[in-house]
Amino acid sequence: MTDVTARTQAAPPEAQYRKELRPRQIQMIAIGGAIGTGLFMGAGGRLAGAGPALVGVYAVCGFFGFLILRALGELVVHRPTSGSFVSYAREFYGERTAFVAGWLYWLNWATTAVVDVTAVALYMNFFGRYSAFVAGVPQWVWALAAIVVVLGLNLLSVKVFGELEFWFALLKVLTIGAFLIVGLYFALFGEPIDGQRPGFGLIAAHGGWLPNGLLPAVVVIQGVVFAYASIELVGTTAGEVAEPQKVIPRAINTVIVRIVVFYVGSVLLLAMLLPYDAYQKGVSPFVTFFSHVGVDGVDAFVNLVVLTAALSSLNAGLYSTGRILHSMASTGSAPAFAGRVNRNGVPYGGIALTVAVALLGVVLNALVPADAFEIVLNIAAIGIVSAWGVIVLCQLKLWSWAKAGRIERPAFRMPLAPWSGVATLVFLVAVLVLMAFDHPVGTWTIASLVVIVPLLALGWRAAKPRVEALAARTDQD
Repeated sequence: MTDVTARTQAAPPEAQYRKELRPRQIQMIAIGGAIGTGLFMGAGGRLAGAGPALVGVYAVCGFFGFLILRALGELVVHRPTSGSFVSYAREFYGERTAFVAGWLYWLNWATTAVVDVTAVALYMNFFGRYSAFVAGVPQWVWALAAIVVVLGLNLLSVKVFGELEFWFALLKVLTIGAFLIVGLYFALFGEPIDGQRPGFGLIAAHGGWLPNGLLPAVVVIQGVVFAYASIELVGTTAGEVAEPQKVIPRAINTVIVRIVVFYVGSVLLLAMLLPYDAYQKGVSPFVTFFSHVGVDGVDAFVNLVVLTAALSSLNAGLYSTGRILHSMASTGSAPAFAGRVNRNGVPYGGIALTVAVALLGVVLNALVPADAFEIVLNIAAIGIVSAWGVIVLCQLKLWSWAKAGRIERPAFRMPLAPWSGVATLVFLVAVLVLMAFDHPVGTWTIASLVVIVPLLALGWRAAKPRVEALAARTDQD
């Protein structure tokens, strides 16, 4: 056992937390991480661009998402911790890797928080058509209100967080369930929609599965991957749930079913119900379908669901970064302030650092309300791909250590390791390459590494003395 491993296991930061998350909440957190605005809003534009082949793209990306979760599950059963993959990076690769992984993940959630508060403001603008009061409120006010409300509830206790995510996720599941029921009825027994009968024949009549060719279906992969962003959140809950070795694997194993039903099933139905070019970017495909079958008011309801998804993402981001930064602060990789915990067991220091960045979203919404969403959207992509890559790399290291007899692999394992892990890493690298060719947004996102990498190097140089001092103090104790 290395010195880093010994310190990681000897002083778990989650000792200050309260194990108040319940199995039903963990299950819903796993669902909430697998269903978001990528499906409710993003699927429409992707269907229009890639055609019905989008079904296969969601299936492929979902498969690799499941492998990433299985890799994380093996790590959690090996050693439950709210530090999640950052703590495992420290155990298997050392403090520098944990520093880089943790701050990239924080960058992901901090920029996602800006996106989320902007999304909340945009969704509230939609309700302005029904209410003069809502229409008269500036966009930045809604962004600020989202931060204040979610922050206040997040600071109360982890139990409140779990309950919020439970109901947020339940609303999303019920909405998708209602669509699946109605969509299946029209696909199997319904009358023609706009004079065209739903089914596989509709797909064949409008250019087949690849009406725009193979390239659009391949390029869209990098966008679909981020529809699954935050599935890894379930691993962060391990330090605040009783019997995580039982609860977390059960939650992870059910994710693949949800991916098949909610994502692949929904996109397949959408492609069978209307021609692919009936959908459009910026409009929920579910609103498009229900408007074609004459259901009034569904646009307002779906907008409420998407609003809920944005609030859920903001809630999850504050929760996750609070725990990750608390873990990093315990080893010196983050400021000591990030390690502060209130009397309810909530790491408010780390949460406050994320909120400070989220407040930039309020400023953007005040200065450039039309462009705020796009300005920060793709920066989060680098953080999530790096997080997933670190998870797989840690599982591969666990596998190699077990093969060498240094540790014992848990019973809950990554299937077909190590080859499944290698294939997943190749897939993630391919996603980054596709991003680079997605000009101009994706190209500039990858180019931002020219700034991010030197900043991480400078940050590690500044934090290294503190990390080594804390490590020496722990070894003496």
